[in-house]
Amino acid sequence: MLRNALLATGLATFSTLSAGAQTPTLTVYTYDSFISEWGPGPVIAEGFEAECGCTLRFVGAGDGAALLARLQLEGRRSAADVVLGLDTNLMAAARAAGLVAPHGLRLPPLDLPVAWDDADFVPFDWGWFAFVHDTTRLPDPPDSLAALAASDVPVIIQDPRSSTPGLGLVMWVEAAYGDRAAEIWEGLADNIVTVTPGWSEAYALFLDGEADMVLSYTTSPAYHLIAEDDPTKAAAPFSEGHYLQIEVAAALEGAPNPGLARDFLRFLLSEPAQAALPTTNWMYPAVTPADGLPEGFAGLIRPESLLLPSPEAAARRDAAVATWREVLSR
Repeated sequence: MLRNALLATGLATFSTLSAGAQTPTLTVYTYDSFISEWGPGPVIAEGFEAECGCTLRFVGAGDGAALLARLQLEGRRSAADVVLGLDTNLMAAARAAGLVAPHGLRLPPLDLPVAWDDADFVPFDWGWFAFVHDTTRLPDPPDSLAALAASDVPVIIQDPRSSTPGLGLVMWVEAAYGDRAAEIWEGLADNIVTVTPGWSEAYALFLDGEADMVLSYTTSPAYHLIAEDDPTKAAAPFSEGHYLQIEVAAALEGAPNPGLARDFLRFLLSEPAQAALPTTNWMYPAVTPADGLPEGFAGLIRPESLLLPSPEAAARRDAAVATWREVLSR
């Protein structure tokens, strides 16, 4: 009996030690293209796992705006530690819902077009929204939002209720035209071939020849130059300026692994992670790598920045989206 009792005690102790030694898992909610095989997710996971002694689990949740909706639905019940892929248009909503926790980090010097000071959100990359075109099909594109609205050029855009580029366009029109936003949308309505849930679907349709222009980024042509040696894709410079997107990550309130979440946010701004972003996420890194940007970025347009501060963007978002929806549903 004593021998059996000792054996049972030993097995129980071994089981407890084994459970305690299990590799922790950090769960990061992000958008689908980030974790595609050609996106930055695999590279960042490999680099972080080599440092953290943990498993990094990415969970795709559609595009950026859909990501926020999922977190709002799950609330404090979410199993995620980190959200990656919101932007300045969505920060205030995430904060107001009590979803994010202070990062507690001292950030390195950032290479952003605007000053950054936020206790919760860590910027990891950025870019300007733009309408991309094929110069062989459309050699003389419109030079402004107003000119595009007055033209008959077919375009593809994304839904602002599910997509951060789609919301970015709505805020671009809002920032550039304010009270005249409905007028611009009325002009654009007959240009729009389709509205997709996210960026990937829209860009694929554009590449298939379904429209002459697509809502994307000024950095999109760099992909075609670097990966395909194709100089025929260009971003049309618009005289109103271009709306700026800064993508951010944050630890979630009630994260199961708050220490690992903070370590991951710190890693996002490290040299290995930032150096991977230009040729995987095709955006500007928040911290320019020591070797600089890839050569294909040198000839990209550098437009004037339009950006509504996060609180103002939050205050105007619902009405701006409602105007978009109302005009396009007529």
